[in-house]
Amino acid sequence: MYTFWLILQVIFTVPFWFPFLLFIIYQIRKRIQWQTTPGGWDHYDIGVIITAYQQMDLVEDAVASILKSTYDNYLIYVVADACDITGVSFKSDRVILLRPEKVLSSNTKSHFFAIENFRRAHNIITIIDSDNLVDPHYLSEIANKMEEGFDAVQGVRAARNLNTVYACLDEAGDIFYRFIDRLLLYGTGSSASLAGSGMAFDTEVYKKMFRNFTASGAGFDKYLQYQLVNQGYRIAFTSNAIVYDGKTDNPEQLVKQRARWINAWFKHWVLGVKLFFKSIFRLNWNQFAFSIMIIRPPLFMLAFLSAVMVLLNLLFTPAGLLIWTCSFVFFIFLFFYALDTFKAKPSIYQSLKQIPRFMYYQVVALFKAKKANTLSVATKHNVKAYK
Repeated sequence: MYTFWLILQVIFTVPFWFPFLLFIIYQIRKRIQWQTTPGGWDHYDIGVIITAYQQMDLVEDAVASILKSTYDNYLIYVVADACDITGVSFKSDRVILLRPEKVLSSNTKSHFFAIENFRRAHNIITIIDSDNLVDPHYLSEIANKMEEGFDAVQGVRAARNLNTVYACLDEAGDIFYRFIDRLLLYGTGSSASLAGSGMAFDTEVYKKMFRNFTASGAGFDKYLQYQLVNQGYRIAFTSNAIVYDGKTDNPEQLVKQRARWINAWFKHWVLGVKLFFKSIFRLNWNQFAFSIMIIRPPLFMLAFLSAVMVLLNLLFTPAGLLIWTCSFVFFIFLFFYALDTFKAKPSIYQSLKQIPRFMYYQVVALFKAKKANTLSVATKHNVKAYK
């Protein structure tokens, strides 16, 4: 029984030590892999899809940033779902403004509405949120990665605003996940997780993934990434394709957003379990490593689980504390290594002392997760924070 209890704790600590194992594998692979520089990627025709829901304030900036692209073969489709487009117009012929007659209230429905209204047959689509700003080299870097043979690519979503402690902590978490769930997973031969925007796909592959999709609410990217890896695709990551994403800067916004994310995790973690057993049966590393990421609960839930387990060890099995101590050391090392790797600004480090407050609002979000999709469909952006 004692041995079983220790083994159980090793399993519970997988979210802490498995990323460290990936880190070691990544460091080894990085030293022996040949670097390739594909060429001839300018033949890709890219359809850029910008989705807006009830808010058009930031779309003009997003479009303007894309029009500065160094890549030339693209069109932009703005889907203004439930938006007032009175007086909205774009001077460039590259921009097509679409307003559905019926309210869609869905990312995927907006994407397919754009696809159905393509002016020409784009072989790549890339999805951009209305609050994003796109780096001039983003499209070129996406095309460059596609030329390596990938059908799905995730870029970097860096912070557009760091105006409050909440925005800074939001970015700190995003950097950590960017490091372990994208850079390390992809760098060790598995797939990068999707982030909801700043991502691109072969158009036909994207359409195929949603052929039998009927769900609603947040988490379309969770479903999409599962389907891609489950069907044998590998999602690439490139740190050179950058979009600047608006970060949550106030408690109300944070609670609503996290409630949707937690709701999405509860709906999709079981897919990770299915993928895990499938990967064991097929001896498929891509699916195995990716399934661990899907199953892993949000960090604040892991923190509370860890506190309970440490307390139980203090009372009954002190030897188990060694397992948790090592796991915490691995986690802390990777967290600060991630911040250093992606050049986190001083304000992000300074915000870390407010983590307990940030966790409190995530607990609030947990209790609202069941009704998350009735509370809000999309994040209401604070326009002043981005100016």
